[in-house]
Amino acid sequence: QAQLVESGGGLVQSGGSLRLSCEASGLTFSSYAMGWFRQAPGKEREFVAAISRGGYNTAYADSVKGRFTISRDNAKNTVFLQMYSLKPGDTAVYYCAARNSPLIAMRYRDFNYWGQGTQVTVST
Repeated sequence: QAQLVESGGGLVQSGGSLRLSCEASGLTFSSYAMGWFRQAPGKEREFVAAISRGGYNTAYADSVKGRFTISRDNAKNTVFLQMYSLKPGDTAVYYCAARNSPLIAMRYRDFNYWGQGTQVTVST
């Protein structure tokens, strides 16, 4: 049974940084493209970033481009989301997702497995 477990969320002041981690188990991690999504209260889940299975290709939502960096360590079955210059608008539950494909995707329906989410709250 595939399992994704996020960690690293928390409360941070505007302009601060956080690093999210997502450790995968029960799947061949290096065969999966990975992604991060987020969902704020009353809003739909939205794409944040994605990375190909080898880590060579990445994609970002325009709202986070230049502030967030996605990376992965296939030896540790872990994907990361480094977040800088955080804004109150980044406040959301952040979800890790795995896609059984070498290719990046940006639609939530293209991902096969999801974590339980980790809360990120950015205060003014």
